[in-house]
Amino acid sequence: MTHPNILVTDSDGILAIEISRRDKKNAITSDMYRAMSEALSHAREQSHVRVVLIRGQDDLFTAGNDLGDFLHRKAGDPSAAIPFLHLLSAFEKPLVAAVAGNAVGIGTTLLLHCDLVYAADNASFQLPFVNLALCPEAGSSLLLPRLAGHQRAAELLLLGETFDATTAREAGIVNRVVAADQLMDTALAAARKLAAKPAQSLAVTKSLMKRPPERSAIEAMDEEVIFFADLVAAPAAKEIFSAFLEKRIPNPEKINGVKP
Repeated sequence: MTHPNILVTDSDGILAIEISRRDKKNAITSDMYRAMSEALSHAREQSHVRVVLIRGQDDLFTAGNDLGDFLHRKAGDPSAAIPFLHLLSAFEKPLVAAVAGNAVGIGTTLLLHCDLVYAADNASFQLPFVNLALCPEAGSSLLLPRLAGHQRAAELLLLGETFDATTAREAGIVNRVVAADQLMDTALAAARKLAAKPAQSLAVTKSLMKRPPERSAIEAMDEEVIFFADLVAAPAAKEIFSAFLEKRIPNPEKINGVKP
């Protein structure tokens, strides 16, 4: 899981994936996708990992795909980005992203699969696919209209122009815009809050939120009550209920099997 341009740290329940190829504006190569896929697979399999944080640096997220890779790719050649995006989309644990500077192409579309996205006020986004004689990827042709509405998504995808962090927040891509010097602290604080919560409840809640939106409210209620009945009788909930009634702090080891 080591790669010179994908820096992975694992601490306090948070696995951080940092894109770090500054000499090429953090453009992502096939090998970098493979390294990120390996990191996500590791995070999924390790019970002590509660949250994944995806980041660049304080002034740069990623310029998107390395176009040199595209030039050498033949029609029909498999893309290393696809397994990464599939892992990202189906990832059961919370995903947090911290975005500063340029977030181009997949640097924007991967955010549509994250649960919490924080952007610095110096962040800029672009979906330049049509301008490059390409089409949207990473499910953005579905997810962005669902988030932003057809007209706003069409403006961002068809014109392919750069837009700022405020526009990204208004389009639903970003949760909050913060000062650049507060970005990493803000994202890390959110990741720590998530890492401290009951892991099973987070996973169930995320899975319910990602169910097909076409289902009715009654169908959603019926799905929720099945999980609710299991969770309310589980040790984590019982410990939290007892702690509330006894006016004490819940024991993390009883909630997630993690020592405080």
